[in-house]
Amino acid sequence: VQLVESGGGLVQTGGSLRLACAVSGTAFSINDMGWYRQAPGLQRELVASITAGGHTYLADSVKGRFYISRDNAKETLYLQQNSLLAEDTAVYYCNNPVHPWDWGRGTQVTVSS
Repeated sequence: VQLVESGGGLVQTGGSLRLACAVSGTAFSINDMGWYRQAPGLQRELVASITAGGHTYLADSVKGRFYISRDNAKETLYLQQNSLLAEDTAVYYCNNPVHPWDWGRGTQVTVSS
């Protein structure tokens, strides 16, 4: 399975980004998916997930600001990030939260205050 994250960048506090994760090598539509992030010196953490059936979970730290979605036809996972804060600065990764695959390279999100 290959995971390719994209869409990161440098934004100011309060800005928005839309991250994408292209998944290949597996039946995307039947897999639960999640977005993780890892800030320097910290452990990787799950920030959002979506089941194969479309049920979503958002960590308290991003609830109301981030939105997770999926396009099964495009085999792509999305994370809409709004009202970004400096503490959202991290490398963002996607993966299967139930049966993780090898990690992709991630996409860097940097929020300047």
